[in-house]
Amino acid sequence: TEGFFKDFLQDETSGDLRQVAGHECGSVTELVADALGINHQVNTVSTACSSSANAIMYAARLIKHNMLDVAIAGGADALTRFTLNGFNTLMILDREPCQPFDENRRGLNLGEGAGYLVLVSEKIKQTLAHQPYARLSGYYNANDAYHQTASSPEGTGAYLSMQGALKSAGLHPQDISYINLHGTGTSNNDQSEGVAIQRLFNPDFPLMSSTKSYTGHTLGASGGIEAVFSVMALKHRVVYPNLRLETPMAGFDFKPQTEFLKDQPVSHVLSNSFGFGGNNVSLVFSKP
Repeated sequence: TEGFFKDFLQDETSGDLRQVAGHECGSVTELVADALGINHQVNTVSTACSSSANAIMYAARLIKHNMLDVAIAGGADALTRFTLNGFNTLMILDREPCQPFDENRRGLNLGEGAGYLVLVSEKIKQTLAHQPYARLSGYYNANDAYHQTASSPEGTGAYLSMQGALKSAGLHPQDISYINLHGTGTSNNDQSEGVAIQRLFNPDFPLMSSTKSYTGHTLGASGGIEAVFSVMALKHRVVYPNLRLETPMAGFDFKPQTEFLKDQPVSHVLSNSFGFGGNNVSLVFSKP
């Protein structure tokens, strides 16, 4: 779209209209579905940075209620001038590599990418030649509606989504082996998520880290990408480090992991995805 308008604004008779065809937020979904010959159930969820986590939760619910046997769920997002300028206006971009959950964090880095999972019903699972990598054991969405672009200082939405996901999975806080933090590196997000984690997990905190220190914040794709990180943590029994963490945030009794850990007893992973408008999603992945 930006490529089209560059030419169009100079001359209203120029510009390739085919560039505009992919502007609508569901266009990626349609392209993937067409390429794979899927025409039964095709939906796009657009809830900012929790979009693909919501898509995964939605797919799981369709399977649970016997509406589908197989679903491909996740998300994609592309880096654009529109996005970059929007976040720059909010003054939450870090011009250096981001430092999620560091006391001296300055903001987020933007990234782009895609991440998808294939979810199957129990019936389909029995027919597979190989054991699934993981089981999506719990999920929950909670909206605190605190502010259009900020999380509540009390971490209300984050707390409710994590608590709800644990209840959905039939687990207790002490059962979680690793948390893939939303961890954007902004002052507001990390403080709010930290308050919620302190409230829910104190005093037995699991290992945790923000993989956005690797990828940047991939926005609508982040829930899908971090779901893949979570599944890989279970499959390979690893915990990822929180890069560039120098000074843990003050006022909390926990700090993210700073070293890559192998051969860990990873049984349940909690993955957080929190979007603008207070749309918070937590997913729990467990060993199959």
